[in-house]
Amino acid sequence: MDRPCGVLCNSYAKDMAIVSTRLQWGLLVGGLILLFCSPLFINLQLLSIINLMAITLIAIQGLNILTGYTGQISLGQAAFMAVGGYTSSILATRFGLSFWVTLPCGALSAGLVGVLFGLPSLRVKGFYLAMSTLAAQFIIYWVLMHTPQLGAGPDAVQVSAPELGGLKLTSQQNMFYVIMPLAVLATFLTKNLVRTRVGRAFIATRDNDLAAEVMGINVFSYKLLAFFICSLFAGAAGALYGAWARALRPDYFTLMQSIMYLGMLVVGGIGSTAGAVFGTIFMVGLDQLVTALAPALISIAPQLGLGVTASISKIVFGLVMVLFLRFEPRGLAHRWELFKASYRLWPFAY
Repeated sequence: MDRPCGVLCNSYAKDMAIVSTRLQWGLLVGGLILLFCSPLFINLQLLSIINLMAITLIAIQGLNILTGYTGQISLGQAAFMAVGGYTSSILATRFGLSFWVTLPCGALSAGLVGVLFGLPSLRVKGFYLAMSTLAAQFIIYWVLMHTPQLGAGPDAVQVSAPELGGLKLTSQQNMFYVIMPLAVLATFLTKNLVRTRVGRAFIATRDNDLAAEVMGINVFSYKLLAFFICSLFAGAAGALYGAWARALRPDYFTLMQSIMYLGMLVVGGIGSTAGAVFGTIFMVGLDQLVTALAPALISIAPQLGLGVTASISKIVFGLVMVLFLRFEPRGLAHRWELFKASYRLWPFAY
């Protein structure tokens, strides 16, 4: 791995270390301290947006493992989030289980459903696999809309707040300390997974699945494993979303939401852990900003009508996607890599 000028790695472990210098360790520890102290000095509205970003990041990291590192396109990430969210809600309301039990159960159920819809990856790939995951999106959404006996249906389902030591975690500050550690853990696991034997098999499958199979890699098993991990992360994100929003509706887990998740990955940089973070922060922040500015747009140009202003976030999303695909197809992560290369080579311009 690249190191700043003057840093010598005299062992394989040091060469492969993600954080190796004292400056990097200081920045990492200081950044984590600042992150987890942020609820003490930011307002509730901004903290709510940060919580939403952290939940979204978990789902995006899972999608990055499947699409970015394994090369399997998925258009059903929001549907797998719904499986995890509704499973967690049903276990909590009907069986009285704690959130700390329903959270892994919801993630596991979404993982198993993801494996089921990942079975076609044995025979199809590319556009045809995207259609398979698109079918998962439509099927799961239809089931949620037409099965009120499962606690779903078009109406909102109330979700009870998590409890810890008899204390209900109802405030944004309390939920921050539930959501953010899991988002950091998901990022850490994703970063380290791709450096293992499994991660190298994922990347080999993405680059050339035929060559990977000739080398002895069981391509189908690793594809299913990627679907399982991707859906597992999505299920955990869905359970956290229900606990954070205190309600679940199928309207949130739509095809448009799945496309937006894929767009966040494109904007941040497909196949990059840091890119998933950048894309999530950029796109969720932009969506919140556009939503906040929509009333001002109505007052300035009332002739546009409510229909246009209500869809402006989707218009901006499409415009951003086109601009990134045209001018920076490798995403924000590429810009970050260029910045790191510039300071690592300093003071040598070449």
